[in-house]
Amino acid sequence: MPKGLVVAAVHPGSIAEEMEIEVGDRVLEVNEQELNDIIDFQFGVSEEEFLLLIEKPDGELWELDIEKGSGEFLGLEVETVSTKGLKKCSNNCSFCFVAQMPEGMRPSLYDKDDDYRLSLTQGSFITLSNLSEEEVSRITSLHLTPMYVSVHAWNPEERVKLMKNPQAGKLPEQIRRFADAGIVVHAQIVLIPEHNDGEVLRETVERLAELYPSVQSIAVVPVGLTRYRDKLTPLRGFTGEEASQLLDQADKWQKEYFAKTGRRLVYFSDEFYVLAGREFPESAVYDDFPQLENGVGMARKFISEIESGWELLPTEVAERNVHLITGAAAEEFFRSWQKRLMERIRGLRIVLHKIDNEFFGLSVTAAGLLTARDIAQQLGDLQGEEFLIPRTMLKADEDIFLDDLSVEWLEQQVNGKVRIVENDGFAFLENVIGYSLEVESIE
Repeated sequence: MPKGLVVAAVHPGSIAEEMEIEVGDRVLEVNEQELNDIIDFQFGVSEEEFLLLIEKPDGELWELDIEKGSGEFLGLEVETVSTKGLKKCSNNCSFCFVAQMPEGMRPSLYDKDDDYRLSLTQGSFITLSNLSEEEVSRITSLHLTPMYVSVHAWNPEERVKLMKNPQAGKLPEQIRRFADAGIVVHAQIVLIPEHNDGEVLRETVERLAELYPSVQSIAVVPVGLTRYRDKLTPLRGFTGEEASQLLDQADKWQKEYFAKTGRRLVYFSDEFYVLAGREFPESAVYDDFPQLENGVGMARKFISEIESGWELLPTEVAERNVHLITGAAAEEFFRSWQKRLMERIRGLRIVLHKIDNEFFGLSVTAAGLLTARDIAQQLGDLQGEEFLIPRTMLKADEDIFLDDLSVEWLEQQVNGKVRIVENDGFAFLENVIGYSLEVESIE
């Protein structure tokens, strides 16, 4: 097995660039200690002075004596979290989204990783069911924080039933050990009607809340179901009435926990508000937006960012047509902004395209789960006009859709020019009008 961690990126102007470290080099040792994973690496290079052993692609070894100033960083990123590869998921959850995917997707989407090092470094959710005693001790002794944990159910028997893994029942003990060690935990509950809702949900939320301030957030998200479930446990989604009842309970919990802790602590994803036909809560309800990437508070943050740039918008532009691409869940949200923008800005024409998810099934409504093929088939010919797609539709480090097709492929199929919009309301406004709203400073 190859030793060390391969350099994936070197930041311009960094110490690593100055020392002529390059992409493809291997970091073998820090301070004469062999590297096993990214935690070894990060702890080693956090010192102000350290010794790096680098292996070049031709086998040449470089020993580099590094000195950093206050606030300086080495400035390199590595490809993997471990020399032994990612820790894989050992569960067989009936609601696993990976198990509901057909062939032909991006290869990385079939990886069922469950690695605590990714949780620490990238905020990935892990189940803890594949952790050894040595790894739990490492997390607590090195104070590896925060950890993002997929809880689903506190009750050991219910959790084992959901995840089909006897090790899943250890969660209460593991979370309590994290709390005793001062490890911050952000918890996730994927909620399934008639499985872990009702009393199971109540117990899960209340037991987790008892562990505040270690448990800093509890996100509740609805189960995602695709049409590829023929051989899987029959499950259903939530109705609008059920979503409304859950949000009533959420309001009670939030008021109770805010009175006790100063935080609402439990948050329901935006999808529940869409299902219930309710307005999104004000920003204060989400505290510091601890689980944005989980779709919790994303809509409210987006609205706030739009409002921050609203007065900077022009009242007129040269004739401009722009197309907005979104999924079914956000259709009404963007339709309201489509109307407001066109009323404010003369000369602007916005065409909203709600794309149905034929690939995964119509019950999958999030824009981030749309494929290039579905968009191409439903958009038609844009006659050279611009269209906006959210960054969430694409791979994090590459402009590739879930079905492994590129942005360039989509542009050719629809005869249009794409603008990729970051998940930011201010950036959305800029892309709609086609230029920057930033006010230049006057010297």
